[in-house]
Amino acid sequence: MKILHLETSSKNCSVAISDGEKLLCLCEEVSENYKQSESLHTFVEWAFEGAEISLKDIDAVSLGKGPGSYTGLRIGASAAKGFCFGLNVPLIAINSMETMVEPFVDQGFELIIPLIDARRMEVYTAVYDGKIGQELSKTDNLILDESSFQQYSGKKILFVGDGCTKAKEILKLENAEYKEDIFPSAQYLIKKAAEKFNNKDFEDVAYFEPFYLKDFHGVKKSEKS
Repeated sequence: MKILHLETSSKNCSVAISDGEKLLCLCEEVSENYKQSESLHTFVEWAFEGAEISLKDIDAVSLGKGPGSYTGLRIGASAAKGFCFGLNVPLIAINSMETMVEPFVDQGFELIIPLIDARRMEVYTAVYDGKIGQELSKTDNLILDESSFQQYSGKKILFVGDGCTKAKEILKLENAEYKEDIFPSAQYLIKKAAEKFNNKDFEDVAYFEPFYLKDFHGVKKSEKS
């Protein structure tokens, strides 16, 4: 099976193409300015060139469904739906947290905890078993304080994601390590997407919505008196 993978939930605009569980090509860039709107379709084009296949060869599209940037998720979901409708192929959706955890599974950590910056002291987070990558607590948003994750005190923990920057300043966990430069990546959608494809675990393309986790709040312009 050949699958196009899109991950746009964070500062990393990421596109991958796979055949089975083999990565054929990866195009991605981390930008502080969130360049999904201007980079995504260019990266898709480059990925197909690198994989040496064409769009019509694709059997499915997989998408990192969030949580993360509201705008980034909208862009990724719209693109994924467009490809699915145009090619008449199924849509596969995967929690973006899982792509942050996969590279560190079975690397000597008891727990792996992604932290995605959600402004101020808030993060999107979940807890995963460091040995097998199984989710132990559901994805949620959390306001960080000194008591956060204290129930795991004494365990060897790896925190990953841009939320680590503020977390490591206030968390008092002696056995914790922090990797701030970890973002969701399309290459780590491949394994889960292959499993879901084989199990025919597909989304309803027409009604699919990204995993926003919390409502979007726009900034209102002040009214003139």
